[in-house]
Amino acid sequence: MGLYSFIKNAGSKLFGKETKEATANPSAADAAQRIEQANKLKTMALRGVIEALNLPIQNLEIGVQDDHVTVYGQTDSQADREKVVLAIGNVDGIASVDDRISVVNPEPEAQFYEVKKGDTLSKIAKEYYGNAMKYPVIF
Repeated sequence: MGLYSFIKNAGSKLFGKETKEATANPSAADAAQRIEQANKLKTMALRGVIEALNLPIQNLEIGVQDDHVTVYGQTDSQADREKVVLAIGNVDGIASVDDRISVVNPEPEAQFYEVKKGDTLSKIAKEYYGNAMKYPVIF
C-alpha cells in the first residue's frame, strides 16, 4: 500500500471536455458544486476502467479529489492489486493514486524502478538480480 505518482497529462483520454471545463475556471458561486460534479464523473469513469478490464476486486471504492485518487477494496492477489493501481494511474488527468487495497493472500510487492538517462537493462538487472545477463527478465 502506498502513494504512487504518475504523469498527469499522459495515459488514456478518459475524461471528457465537461470534467476539464468544470475544474478549469469555475465561477466563485458554483465552484464547489462544479468540482464535486466533475469528481463524480471521474469516479464513474475510473470504475468503468476497472470493470472493463475484469479486474477481480471486491468492495471497490474510488475517491477522486481533482487529480488525486484514493482506491479501496479487497483482492485475492498482489498482482491484481497492482493492476488496479496501474490501470487508474494510466489515465490522463490522474497525478497520483493512494492505494488502500487489501490483499487476501499477501505476496511480496513488485519493485518499481524509475528509468533514468543512461540506464540500460543490463545495468538494472545487475542492480536488482546481481547479474547483468538477466536483462531478458526485465525485458
